[in-house]
Amino acid sequence: MDNAVETVSSSALAAVAGVKSTQLRKDLGFVGQFGTRGLGYKVDVLSEAITATLGGTSLQSVILVGVGNLGAALLRYGGFHREGFEIVAAFDMYPQDVKLKADSKVVLQGMDEMWGVIQSEGIKMAIMAVPAKAAQSVANELVDAGVQAILNFSPTVLQVSDQVVVNNVDLALELESLSYFVR
Repeated sequence: MDNAVETVSSSALAAVAGVKSTQLRKDLGFVGQFGTRGLGYKVDVLSEAITATLGGTSLQSVILVGVGNLGAALLRYGGFHREGFEIVAAFDMYPQDVKLKADSKVVLQGMDEMWGVIQSEGIKMAIMAVPAKAAQSVANELVDAGVQAILNFSPTVLQVSDQVVVNNVDLALELESLSYFVR
């Protein structure tokens, strides 16, 4: 173990998480029953159970749509893999115009191939880095093909069903937020 802690109490975990210990115990109950009253949780067992529940034991497949400057940068980002995600395919309207690094393991394909890849690979998550004018149309295609979660870098608020989760990343808005704190 990295820090040589073998057991941890629910109150210690709750303090770190910023929740009440009763809520923490209730939430961990959904993961499994492995705590011992008065002794706490074995760290290694708890860690394995949470990792398995969150899907951290295997890489989750993700696709990237839009391989312009931002999309290409996202393909090179090593943080996805470290956190359990793997971009397995990338799609662009003009794949012939995109130049990826020679060591890129991701196959770049045209948009006409996207639906088939989503279906055959069982893809549930996508990253979108397409121009605003194409964003809603691409989101519709993703959802129709079975994608359930979209990380949206397009400066557009997407209209999707309640069964689809969209996280919007607006870089200008993030800078505006930082600017407020700087002033």
